[in-house]
Amino acid sequence: MTLFAPASRTPSAEKGGAVSPLVAAPAAASTDRQSLRTLAILSALMAFGPISTDLYLPALPTMANALHSNAGTMAWTISGYLIGFSFGQLIWGPLGDRYGRRGPVAAGIVLFAIGSVGCALSTSAGVMIAWRLLQAFGACAGVVLARAMVRDLYAGPRAARMLSILITVMAIAPLVGPIAGAEILRFASWPWIFWLLVGIAIVTLVALFTLPETLPVERRRRGGLPEALRTYFHLLGDRRILGYAAAGACLYFGVFAYIAGSPFAYIEYYGLTPRGFGLVFGAGILGIMATNLINARFVTRWGIIPLLRAGASLAALAGLWAAFDAWTGFGGLPGLVASLFVFTAMNGLVIANSIAGALAAFPRRAGTVSALVGALQYGAGMAGSGLLGLFADGTPRPLGGVIALAGVGAAICAWTFVGAPRKA
Repeated sequence: MTLFAPASRTPSAEKGGAVSPLVAAPAAASTDRQSLRTLAILSALMAFGPISTDLYLPALPTMANALHSNAGTMAWTISGYLIGFSFGQLIWGPLGDRYGRRGPVAAGIVLFAIGSVGCALSTSAGVMIAWRLLQAFGACAGVVLARAMVRDLYAGPRAARMLSILITVMAIAPLVGPIAGAEILRFASWPWIFWLLVGIAIVTLVALFTLPETLPVERRRRGGLPEALRTYFHLLGDRRILGYAAAGACLYFGVFAYIAGSPFAYIEYYGLTPRGFGLVFGAGILGIMATNLINARFVTRWGIIPLLRAGASLAALAGLWAAFDAWTGFGGLPGLVASLFVFTAMNGLVIANSIAGALAAFPRRAGTVSALVGALQYGAGMAGSGLLGLFADGTPRPLGGVIALAGVGAAICAWTFVGAPRKA
């Protein structure tokens, strides 16, 4: 299977069609081996976001005791990470449009490694939150510019298809993350989770330099950060961008509340072991992988908007189900797990299509658009996890309420504000 086209630009590409990748690379770059290696590296870059959080989720209750903290404060280690992740994207996106993709990504990986070292050596929750900010600032470089690299290669539904494939592959990280984190806790203390992240960063940095640059010099933008800020304000006034970004942001609002709250709901309230939590959490990731595969299979036939709306609608129903279960206890643990499984699985239909739809509106500003959309989505995730931490009471009720709010919001945005993308 050849994932990437030969290294040349065609007239149709100049008119907004599929953009062939690796312009400056030799013809051999189109071989299956090179294509699969490129796919693997892009997936690893996109996985920096989830792996740096999901790996330590089973350790949150243990870390709360070790750092003399509580559930609400430890939830802010996730919120703090999302603050760095959100604002960092606004910096890395324009830098990637100006200097190319590979250099800024390498700098981000180095910062991620430094932040991970700081987390491993933290002695209080406040110190941990500060290092998580730096860790996130570095991690988001790979995520935002990997999405831009996909847009360097593809357009429209094909970009959505490739994003779904990438998300499916990189979903291995959150799938094995909680399970691996639980296994680390069986044999070592929680700081070793962050030392593992340092090792992952080093390996990824080495692999990055086997990947050719996807943005040639002639296609780079010359403006600096002041121009980027003006561009952000311009993009924020575009209904096409806001519609897609808002639908994804609402879903992320709930997803990161789930990430922050599920360890305490499952482990402390319902009594699951860390290993049991890892298995339950991993099952949710399998749902995300399945819906991403469905999206990759059918998006070129059915289109971005119908699948986005279907996913948002199902997320709304699942959110209301989760709230009912959490507040009444009617379904107990199985009911909560099932409803949250459906909600998180809708990532596969909502996120890739929301990103691809926004990128289709401004293909020549892929890095900046990717940064803005990512910042809005992860900013919403920060708000969701922060809201959960604010109302945490030791029960699943706040989690159910936030999930319901997120699902209904995603559905409203998808049906009200999302319109057919057109090229700018």
